[in-house]
Amino acid sequence: MSTTTETPVKNAPLTLTPSAIAKVKEIMAQQSPVPGGLRVGVVGGGCSGFSYSMQFENGGGAMDKTFEYDGLKVFIDATSLMYLQGASVDYVETLEGAGFKFENPNVKSTCGCGSSFSV
Repeated sequence: MSTTTETPVKNAPLTLTPSAIAKVKEIMAQQSPVPGGLRVGVVGGGCSGFSYSMQFENGGGAMDKTFEYDGLKVFIDATSLMYLQGASVDYVETLEGAGFKFENPNVKSTCGCGSSFSV
């Protein structure tokens, strides 16, 4: 469980914790060329119907909304916006491993492995 506080961004559908922002920036700095930002989305698939996606991109598309978190640009497509409303993203490191963790109040159920969800 993370003890970091979430970084609110005006009109953003989701929040990112300081540890999530720092980790994304760290990974981005290692890329060549350095990407313009991070795309966060919801895609169909997984055993429960939907799964989260995160990937680096140089810029947002025509149907994207762009949000800035402490200098990190985050692109979210119009469809994903409704599924990510109120969600938060944290980066956690435990003895079992490390990774990004999504907390989403819209999720009705998740699969056994925890990597997909349904609304």
